Amino acid sequence: MAVVELTKENFESTVTESGFVIVDFWAPWCGPCRSFAPVFEKVSEEHPEIVFAKVNTEEEQAIAAHFQIRSIPTLMIFRDQVIILSG
Repeated sequence: MAVVELTKENFESTVTESGFVIVDFWAPWCGPCRSFAPVFEKVSEEHPEIVFAKVNTEEEQAIAAHFQIRSIPTLMIFRDQVIILSG
């Protein structure tokens, strides 16, 4: 499965309709984020049972603020709508 771009329009439905979601908070200007992107994409292809998603913190500032994202890249893992990892 390809990596899903999350926005304020699809964030909630993606998390509520999927059992396991890994979210990468990133920004286009972030060098480490750009370096991590190919790895994230490759792992997403190897695990189609998991939803891999990205939030562009520049474009989706409300989502980043809601989850108090202070540095990027940051990964957040949801399992059955509960955050089980943030860091």
